[in-house]
Amino acid sequence: MITYDRPAKLTALQAISEAQKIAFSPIAFHAGLALLRLGVLRAVGDAGERGAEAAELGERVGLSEYGVRVLLDMGLSMGLVWARGERYVLDKVGHFLLNDKMTQINMNFVADICYEAMGRLQESIVRQAPRGLERFGSWRTLYPGLTQLPEPARTSWFSFDQFYSSNAFNSALNIVFADRPRHIFDIGGNTGSWALACAEHDDAVRITIIDLPEQARAARERLRGSAHESRIDVHATDLLDPSRTLPSGADTIWMSQFLDCFSASQILDVLGFVGEAMGPGTSLFVLELLWDRQQHEAAAYSLNATSLYFTCVANGVSRMYGSEELLRLIREAGLHVHAQYDNLGLGHTLLHCVKPR
Repeated sequence: MITYDRPAKLTALQAISEAQKIAFSPIAFHAGLALLRLGVLRAVGDAGERGAEAAELGERVGLSEYGVRVLLDMGLSMGLVWARGERYVLDKVGHFLLNDKMTQINMNFVADICYEAMGRLQESIVRQAPRGLERFGSWRTLYPGLTQLPEPARTSWFSFDQFYSSNAFNSALNIVFADRPRHIFDIGGNTGSWALACAEHDDAVRITIIDLPEQARAARERLRGSAHESRIDVHATDLLDPSRTLPSGADTIWMSQFLDCFSASQILDVLGFVGEAMGPGTSLFVLELLWDRQQHEAAAYSLNATSLYFTCVANGVSRMYGSEELLRLIREAGLHVHAQYDNLGLGHTLLHCVKPR
């Protein structure tokens, strides 16, 4: 569990060194991105332990020796490569930047969704509105515009969103289906990944995807022609709209990476509304990435950075929550956490909630 409850144990030299990394971090990010997207880091990796000189690498990727050298010299400082004389050799950090799927997805998400928008972070904080969203469209929040995002932003967003949740699905399926649910509401079901996973897991279960009209259309399109289409319904509604509606008949309600899309007061409102639709035997499963429930500090760092994406791009009011705050909101909404499961997939927590008897 991550706490940050005491000062970092750094010498003054270490601390000022870390401060310089923060000061130059935008340049470091773009250097890493350029090394990847221009093919330079791949060419270094292909050169193996012998490495390659800047001129040779430039010829391979169609760049000047100067361009390759300034990028790779920054790569030396970033730990992406190391120098064997005049030759550059791939180092461990560079290996993961080049080959690790999670890192690639995070890098593309930051580059294509967040980077330019983050220039308006201060304004977003002051105005309590996602001012960085304006580079994509005139929506009040990002969610109605997800299917209209230009490429490569659209692919980068959906890859980021689905990569983390899908890694937790296998473990979550076994927990959710332990009591053999017959009808599941998939609230915030997006394009239907969880619904399809449920239908494939149990050939008798029915699923109803509940999401914004734009996402509901995307889900219907994805499900068209699927072998499970007859068992998956789609219900369009905005859970922040006073005229919102829910269908009836579910014994299980599922929310995956859904509550982090709302402010604390909105979560109370949504959970209160959903709680009214729950019977005494209904189970609510909440799957979230909680920054303080991570096993590694790098994961907490990534989640706290993702909170600023919500601030500046997604909606201006939500975040990746810590466990204490989310558990408190669930209690205040009148629900009881029956069971908690940590470390599913890449760090998810699954909360099994019920109405107190």
